[in-house]
Amino acid sequence: MSPWFIYILRCADGSLYTGITKDVQSRIEKHNDGTGAKYTRSRRPVVLVWSKRTTSASAAMKREARIKGWARTQKEHFLNKGRTRPA
Repeated sequence: MSPWFIYILRCADGSLYTGITKDVQSRIEKHNDGTGAKYTRSRRPVVLVWSKRTTSASAAMKREARIKGWARTQKEHFLNKGRTRPA
């Protein structure tokens, strides 16, 4: 089974975008060339700040939903303080 990844991008306006993919590098390129998510099109360039390999699309989607439910302060803490928030 091919791995899936969950990732967090920091957009040019400082906002954070969370997504899932099978190919992180290719997906970042799509975000940066304007063919990625609608959210990132007007917030380019984007920079990868975190990614994690998961065992399945289902696992990636569950973790993505959990992270998207966090407040921005929780996401920043996760990114800056050793990723201590349970996932």
